[in-house]
Amino acid sequence: MTVAPNDIITYSPALTVVPTYECFNRCTYCNFRVDPGEDRWLSPSQLDQQLTRAKAHNLSEILILSGEVHPESPRRPVWFQNILSICEVALQQGLLPHTNVGPLNEVEMAQLKIVNVSMGLMLEQMTPKLLKTVHRHAPSKIPKQRLAQLEQAGRLHIPFTTGLLLGIGESESDRIETLQAIAQCHDRWGHIQEVILQPHQPGQHQSQSRNGFSASTLADFVKIARRYLPTEITLQIPPNLIADKRYVLKAIANGARDLGGLGPKDEVNPDYHHPTPAQLRSLLTEDGWRLRPRLPIYPRYDDWLPTRLRQSVDDWRDRLTPGSTLQC
Repeated sequence: MTVAPNDIITYSPALTVVPTYECFNRCTYCNFRVDPGEDRWLSPSQLDQQLTRAKAHNLSEILILSGEVHPESPRRPVWFQNILSICEVALQQGLLPHTNVGPLNEVEMAQLKIVNVSMGLMLEQMTPKLLKTVHRHAPSKIPKQRLAQLEQAGRLHIPFTTGLLLGIGESESDRIETLQAIAQCHDRWGHIQEVILQPHQPGQHQSQSRNGFSASTLADFVKIARRYLPTEITLQIPPNLIADKRYVLKAIANGARDLGGLGPKDEVNPDYHHPTPAQLRSLLTEDGWRLRPRLPIYPRYDDWLPTRLRQSVDDWRDRLTPGSTLQC
């Protein structure tokens, strides 16, 4: 096939750090959560072991991904301080934190801005009808409240990642409505770096079985998403959730340009292992694409960072040359 001049496909060499799996939401499709009080929170020694592993494998991004502690829980302040501490320790070790821990109030988000190069929250779907089905017992999945998080991040000038969860009971028009909401928010603030198109796939721990979102439908939806989102927003697809790799190539041909964070484990979908960069590079080369590592912040947002974070990012950018050895 003939590849356009923009033939680069990116990924982030990343390690996911989980402060806790406990979550007060009970989404029926979730393979991540445990009930509150049934999980031991990450200890400093465990964190140190994980960050040592990240550095040994030249991983640049530390994705802090947590279950949610209720906003009114007396444990919320301790939970939040743990997340701040994880970010600070990661920065001290020369790594780049990206936090996605559910909805935050403005004070919390502003504090995390100081120790994160970017942040994220999946919008999932804007339709409220899911509150009667898969989100019936998920208080923080109210669409307007999640959209308010994107607006809040924009006001605070935080480079942000969001996305759609596909195949959880929404219609095609619901998906388009969600894309439009993201586009409108980005038009106001210009802060959305990338949008993840995440196909639901069944796992062993979900409370209610559901068929997976097909690879062919995902590849076709990439073309729709590219039509509704501003061109500067990168479309991301997770290759581990696409069993037939031909559809990875089709999604890329339709406009996807990023393969997300690749690391030792997909914590959200533990039954689906990440391919290695070498495996993906082999796949992509067949169709003329080139795979390159990237940082969790896109270059156009570097000027938004405080001086300390900017210095860390600059150090990593110096290492991201065409011959970079960054890998998972």
